[in-house]
Amino acid sequence: MGFEPPQRLVRALGEAYGEAGAAEWLGELPELARDALEQAGLVAERVMAPGGRSSLVVLVPGAAVKLAPRAARPDLERDALAHWDGWGAARLLGGTDHGGLVLERLHPEVSLRSLPEAKALLEAAGTVRRLWVEPPAGHGFESVAERTGRQAAAMAAHGADEEAGALVAAALAAREELLAGEAETLLLHGCFRQGKVLAGDRAPWLAVGPEPLVGERAYDLARLVRDRVEDLVAASSGASAARRRVNRLADSLELDRERLRGWTLFRAVESATRAREAGRTADAELLLEFAGWL
Repeated sequence: MGFEPPQRLVRALGEAYGEAGAAEWLGELPELARDALEQAGLVAERVMAPGGRSSLVVLVPGAAVKLAPRAARPDLERDALAHWDGWGAARLLGGTDHGGLVLERLHPEVSLRSLPEAKALLEAAGTVRRLWVEPPAGHGFESVAERTGRQAAAMAAHGADEEAGALVAAALAAREELLAGEAETLLLHGCFRQGKVLAGDRAPWLAVGPEPLVGERAYDLARLVRDRVEDLVAASSGASAARRRVNRLADSLELDRERLRGWTLFRAVESATRAREAGRTADAELLLEFAGWL
């Protein structure tokens, strides 16, 4: 079968790595996919579409094969999944050359986004709680401070922006204050949200697609706070609903409300500045409006 990458993946890789870098890996992708399947002794059923924004996932009988550029660090995803060993996340079944991962097959068409919002947030909280464990000895995961340090440097260029400047300054200040008081060093998913939790057979819901790092739980929960942001912005009570969501999620997982609010602000503004740089103006405006409520 052919291994045509979904258009969402093509666009996202171009944004992340530049058109030339994305084109180089996408050109190699059909051969990489065939080699990975041959090494694993698997036969492709279909490419998952629309799929994710950082990898190609090929569904095979009883499993899924995931291929991502080396810059996306599939080796770190492999290490995190191996450490969780199926506890709260898809089980790692094996690997291939060039960083391919063979994963437990879930139901990609059914994520937590298919549930009513209140139920989705409840299930998400129960799932992410399982992932917060001590990292393995000698791990190679970066810290929250390291990841957000790179992001903060890129955000600073937007400090003079008339629309976003005040929020950028507030987000950067929040990061400095949060890092000054950070104490936890747990293994985190790194990109946890409703769309990253899929229905499974072994367990009702399992996380996929980690971008693992180590640090405090509030950082990991912050991306979940703004799920379905378009619905929040469209609602007349969006601002109060967003603040209530921060408090409810923090309380349900016994986290400090202000630390969760701070990391939610930082991550929302950081995503907004990246969206603006990529020309996704509507996304940037939604995220900035949400951040302004916090």
